[in-house]
Amino acid sequence: MNVRLTKSFHFEAAHDLPTFPDGHKCRRLHGHSFRFDVIVEGEVEPEKGYLIDYGDIKAAADPVVRQLDHYYLNKIDGLANPTSENLAKWIFDRLHVTLPQLSAIVVHETCTSACEYRGK
Repeated sequence: MNVRLTKSFHFEAAHDLPTFPDGHKCRRLHGHSFRFDVIVEGEVEPEKGYLIDYGDIKAAADPVVRQLDHYYLNKIDGLANPTSENLAKWIFDRLHVTLPQLSAIVVHETCTSACEYRGK
């Protein structure tokens, strides 16, 4: 049985998007209540009955949340241009080492806008 599991995480952060045109609202310093979903996928071992413990996903993601929460994203190494796209890849790159079943990261910048990165 192949399954996909999703666990969501939240953080508050400020950023500006330096590659946007002058005068664009996103070029100015502003903040978001970000959410990101960690999606893992794989085969369930019949004797176990589950893919991975949700607690293991949380343990892998918590250090990333601590690194982002209540910080100015542009000042974090690797996030000089913290678009949703770059943020999704940045999170993926940090989690795939400890979560080999990682399939995707979905960054929700607002209630209606999200970016999905699948490691390609």
